Amino acid sequence: MVAFGKKLKDRQIEEWQGYYINYKLMKKRVKQYARQIEMGDLERRYVLKDFSRMLDSQIEKIVLFLLEQQGLLASRIANLGEEQDLLQTEPDLPKIACLRESYRDIGRDLLKLLFFVEINAIGLRKILKKFDKRLGYRFTDYYVKTRANHPYSQLQQVFKHVGLGAVVGAISRNLAELEDRRGSFLSIYDQPTRPLQDPVIDSIKAAVDRLSYSTNFLTFLAQHALIMHEELPTPTEEPVDDQRYHFMSLFLNLVNTFLYMVNTYIIVPTADDYSMSLGAAATVCGVVIGAMAGAQIFSSIYFSAWSNKSYFQPLVFSSIVLLVGNVMYALAYDWNSITVLLLGRLFCGLGSARAVNRRYISDCVPLKIRMQASAGFVSASALGMACGPALAGLLQVEFKIYMITVNQNTLPGWVMAVAWLLYLIWLWISFREPARPFLEDDDREYSAGRTEGDALEKGPTQPLLLGSEAHQDEENDDQECDGSEEPSEDSRAPVNSIGAAYKLLTPSVKVQLLIYFMLKYAMEILLAESSVITSYYFNWTTGKVSIFLVCLGLTVLPVNMIVGSNISNMFEDRQILLASEIMVCLGIIANFHIIVPYTVTQYVTSGLIMFVSAEVLEGVNLSLLSRVMSSRLSRGTFNGGLLSTEAGTIARVIADATITLGGYAGQNRLLNVTLLPALAICILAIIGTCLTYNTQY
Repeated sequence: MVAFGKKLKDRQIEEWQGYYINYKLMKKRVKQYARQIEMGDLERRYVLKDFSRMLDSQIEKIVLFLLEQQGLLASRIANLGEEQDLLQTEPDLPKIACLRESYRDIGRDLLKLLFFVEINAIGLRKILKKFDKRLGYRFTDYYVKTRANHPYSQLQQVFKHVGLGAVVGAISRNLAELEDRRGSFLSIYDQPTRPLQDPVIDSIKAAVDRLSYSTNFLTFLAQHALIMHEELPTPTEEPVDDQRYHFMSLFLNLVNTFLYMVNTYIIVPTADDYSMSLGAAATVCGVVIGAMAGAQIFSSIYFSAWSNKSYFQPLVFSSIVLLVGNVMYALAYDWNSITVLLLGRLFCGLGSARAVNRRYISDCVPLKIRMQASAGFVSASALGMACGPALAGLLQVEFKIYMITVNQNTLPGWVMAVAWLLYLIWLWISFREPARPFLEDDDREYSAGRTEGDALEKGPTQPLLLGSEAHQDEENDDQECDGSEEPSEDSRAPVNSIGAAYKLLTPSVKVQLLIYFMLKYAMEILLAESSVITSYYFNWTTGKVSIFLVCLGLTVLPVNMIVGSNISNMFEDRQILLASEIMVCLGIIANFHIIVPYTVTQYVTSGLIMFVSAEVLEGVNLSLLSRVMSSRLSRGTFNGGLLSTEAGTIARVIADATITLGGYAGQNRLLNVTLLPALAICILAIIGTCLTYNTQY
């Protein structure tokens, strides 16, 4: 991989080269500090003061040039405004067209300026990280806290691009004024929901969004999808390929996500009754529920590989397999066969196309709406999780059609079979296979890796958490400094095996995957055994279990809204991560049956704490995971999304198997037996988090 210093030099705008951060000089100074401190020639306070002065000087150079360029843009806009005023009384179509193009030229120059700011912000973050790593100080925290909140802060100019918004607004307003409004007297301020449709403005907005990416509900929610974005910004417009993006195809992918989650959880309230009606123990519900997740471990891999060639074909195959699986699940009752029941669930798992859904958003949705699409993916999953148990609670009927029994156990299978049949017809009519020019050159797959600009997402108060790519950049920087041979560009190619993907996992990535495993395990234990536990302790009916599960599912979006819009603006991600892990642990402990009698209040409260904390933990964990994962895992079959999906799916399978095995200890011990492994894994994850972040920070 090319070192960041070389990347920075290659991406610089030639006429502005003297105003960029001198990353190479600062990197050499950091190495010099490290050598002198080892020899005992320098004191810590001198190093901090000298490097702070150097950073202040670099930032001041950047900011003064930024202000100068803003002034030039403002002056050009003012001059064009005078020409525009003259056209109000004497309209001249050729001059109006010329003015519009002049405003677009200013927009293109503004795009270059935004690119300039972003590149410098990335450089500042990387050099601060390098300083902390080499010298063992927490200099970043000190520097950001003392500079960011100062009334004369120049750091805010870099990270918050103060003043550029006014330039964007002026260009947008004047371009809108010059458009043919066909008698309308409304301005852009009167119609904020109808933004100006102009490619230059769209590119500017995309650049501003990338640079000013502040934590909010939408972005926090989208982090659950673990869909990675472009690697580095470009100073030119990024046109949207309309041939690849098709709204109905995207919508069909989201519907597939929704239906699959409904299919997963619609059987949870009745799985124990169904198992007993076929002569098995109630705790066999763990295997029945887990069979779908077990098959998904394998289906995720071949669906991910299939999506390299097509999206339509795997979605059709998925729908057919799920249709067959649900019919088998429903017929198992009349055939009195637990084997057919399990095979039906296995077929459903083999039809899991979540890897295709995620890949479609990553590859075919334009960058400017990819965040909304990612949030839609997670919202569809959450809605499906809530609707599944809700439907199960409504399907409380019993009758026969010829030799086929329809009751609360079989009806979920029949309902989902009909749903997948209708979806298959809709898919066949409306889905459009996107153009896939990247298939002509596989090397292009790795050209759209993870953006280092994501490090800018939350402003100067966001802690640095550079991942394996950053680690590789730092190593390459060191090689460049030492005069050693530059690493091969082939090292950025997507991995082609699970073994190669595993080798790219750094200790921090492994800890994040362990956390993901833990939270999925805890959530599956809570959800999958809910019908057995509540039936044994509280004599709950299927309807009451459904209401409980629906209430849990409905907390997903509100919790993410609160965390994304408020909590994540007040605390660092790593603080929320650790606090969420501790809350999950406390929820597990509170759920143990130690005090007799075991009450509904204890079960519901502890379950709510577990579930809500795990949801918060998932968003923060995947956000951090997307930043510490190698860019080579952003594309190809064995991508980061697949690895996280596999970790979560394996956790669910093990949890469901634990429920079935725990049944041998008796239903009176089932709760404690299944919670013990969850508690052990949670404690291990907390220890791993503490060790990892104490080392990094």
